[in-house]
Amino acid sequence: MDLWEIERGLGLSGPICGVDEAGRGPLAGPVCAAAVILPPELELPGLNDSKRLTDARRRALYDQIVAQALAYGIAMVSETVIDEINILQATFQAMRQAVGQLSLTPALVLVDGNRDPGLDLPAQTVVGGDGKSANIAAASILAKVTRDRYMEALAEQYPDYGFEVHKGYGTRRHYEAILSHGVTPVHRKSFLKNLEAHRGSQR
Repeated sequence: MDLWEIERGLGLSGPICGVDEAGRGPLAGPVCAAAVILPPELELPGLNDSKRLTDARRRALYDQIVAQALAYGIAMVSETVIDEINILQATFQAMRQAVGQLSLTPALVLVDGNRDPGLDLPAQTVVGGDGKSANIAAASILAKVTRDRYMEALAEQYPDYGFEVHKGYGTRRHYEAILSHGVTPVHRKSFLKNLEAHRGSQR
């Protein structure tokens, strides 16, 4: 698949930015978004949607993207804010903050998904963009690796929860840990409304 097809087809002379997020679904931790402007037609072997890559490949590509991007920004919005304004609005906030960190002003922002996050720049949504656009794919990797590393650090602070393994997602092990050890300050309270149902299923 040619990940530069979308960017090439736009015919723009100015820089094009890709934006994606990681961590909309977990029960704990922040949502993270990244914005990336790659040099046009940059070849990064193995570049793809972060979900289709091994952890080791994502981390190797992370270093290459950071080294070679014309500009990038990464932002996280906390679980507290997620509970206050909901995960969709928190995701949009993270995207806006990531774009706001760019040292270059893009001519167009390509946003993964079908919802415009409300940027003060020309934007175009791309459903499945992390597998179709090089810039969005790069953003997906920066967001995913950044959030994974954050959750691994949280695992040292909360060793009973397995954050280093499931990264905060609602696995059986994670629910069992919450039921055994309680809800931590880094859990999204608005995501735990069905916790009692899991308690009942274990009886």
